[in-house]
Amino acid sequence: MDPKSTTYVGTHYEYTVQNALERLGISLKRIGGKSDYGIDLLGTWSVPSALQPLKVLVQCKAFARKIEPSQARELEGAFVGAPIGWREAGVLGLLVSQKSATKGVREALGRSRWPMGYVLCGDDGKILQMLWNRKAQQEGLEGIEVGLKYGGGDRNEKEVILMWKGEPISG
Repeated sequence: MDPKSTTYVGTHYEYTVQNALERLGISLKRIGGKSDYGIDLLGTWSVPSALQPLKVLVQCKAFARKIEPSQARELEGAFVGAPIGWREAGVLGLLVSQKSATKGVREALGRSRWPMGYVLCGDDGKILQMLWNRKAQQEGLEGIEVGLKYGGGDRNEKEVILMWKGEPISG
């Protein structure tokens, strides 16, 4: 396959996101393809703040120059087309891109009735931004805090770390 083709680049990014989110404890399987309702990855996330693992559906945007509020609304459509078992309470949708969430995207997530979040994941697999809406907090992310850890004493070597009661959550 041509490494410059959109299929190759998109698929590669999906696997990069899968590996990055697994470092945060989210167990995922790639399912992207035709008739997937925009769902690229499905899985579960055991967080200390939830009684049972959250089900997670992930939509990756490898080519977006800018993430728009319409893409957050597109993620809402993924809930409707989700497989059996991913259509009830306890499901979190994540929109993932290589760009920071704009104010419009943050507002769209905040208005949504669905539990959703946003992740900035670089093509190197580093997660630099992670946020979610109030509905996601209510579904099991209450008390989970997002911070940054720095590696090697270099301020440019940073990555998101999730915390629960002051302790890092590891995958």
